[in-house]
Amino acid sequence: MPYILGEWEFFGRQFEVNSSVLIPRPETELLVERAIQSAATFDHPLIADVGCGSGIIGISLATALPQARIVALDLSRPALEVARRNAVRHQVKLDLLQSNLLQPLSGAFHLICANLPYIPTDVLDNLDVTRWEPRLALNGGGSGLVVIRRLLAQAQTQLAPGGILLLEIEATLGQKARNMAKTAFPTADIQLFSDLAGKDRLIKVENH
Repeated sequence: MPYILGEWEFFGRQFEVNSSVLIPRPETELLVERAIQSAATFDHPLIADVGCGSGIIGISLATALPQARIVALDLSRPALEVARRNAVRHQVKLDLLQSNLLQPLSGAFHLICANLPYIPTDVLDNLDVTRWEPRLALNGGGSGLVVIRRLLAQAQTQLAPGGILLLEIEATLGQKARNMAKTAFPTADIQLFSDLAGKDRLIKVENH
């Protein structure tokens, strides 16, 4: 239905969607809510939206945090084009960049947000969703945590002291993802949040 309509609602706004990007899920609104709360502690936060897709996270943050600079990153050029059109539609500025997660950027982000592919490959192969949504945006590798592991490794040098990393996760991988984050950031405060259905959905890493 969203692809037929060509748009879908997220966080109170309508966004263009097509087969190059995922359909926005209400569970991702938890990430946006936590990101707004986290970024409010910085005067002029530098924020990365990694794997931005249609731009729903970055654009939602830009409207709530006009003082922020937001870099929206994706490996897919067609997805970035959708994000560009959505940014124009909502009259916000995003720095859009085709990249492999945080590469080739360098710098210290106050906030890194990521809704990355997190469905294990063998699970994904049995889901109908792959018939219409982009597999690149869904496939989390054999463990479901392959892409998340790579981002955690990159974020070790790109998350500012006192900075915050927010990761949406697959509901069955909460403790594994938390342990992985603790290995990457052993001195950080790490929290695991549940969505409205009571399922593990979000990892928060506060860097120290």
